[in-house]
Amino acid sequence: MEDFYTIQGEGHYQGHAAYFIRLGGCDVGCVWCDVKESWDASLHPSVAITEMVDRATAAGGKIVVITGGEPVMHDLAPLTAALQQAGLRTHIETSGVYPLTGTWNWVCFSPKKFKNPHESIFEKADELKIVVYNKSDFAWAEELAKKVSSSCQLFLQPEWSKEKEILPLIIDYVKANPQWQVSLQVHKYMNIP
Repeated sequence: MEDFYTIQGEGHYQGHAAYFIRLGGCDVGCVWCDVKESWDASLHPSVAITEMVDRATAAGGKIVVITGGEPVMHDLAPLTAALQQAGLRTHIETSGVYPLTGTWNWVCFSPKKFKNPHESIFEKADELKIVVYNKSDFAWAEELAKKVSSSCQLFLQPEWSKEKEILPLIIDYVKANPQWQVSLQVHKYMNIP
């Protein structure tokens, strides 16, 4: 759908330069999605893997984040192999609703209540990032945290349109449950993609 060089705004790698490749196609249907135009993959032209790798390499960064839409709808093995062969780190942002393909240096698992994740994603997650939209999301987050490995980093992130309401709740929750960390969408504060 699009690709761009920016600063990672969320989670463990927040603040790092990163090249984003946003793939078209998503059947999760998050009501708050800020890239609903990504949902229909047929609206976006196919791009050769070599072209994606060339663009990412030319940007000069070391991290490439594959995102969507929902990137696990696609077979990502050829893309990640080519990116890693070019010396780039491969990171993914996924709701984990399908089995993960490809070779990854970092897996950000950000499940959504709208569609259950595939059981295989839990053991592969380096980071569990829960978007908090309602108070009930804290209990849901804890259920998911029980399924990931003990080394998986845990993040709670306010849904952007409800940040003023939800962020104070997250702050209190993290103070009471320090195994969690706060994730903010700092790229939105910086007015960058």
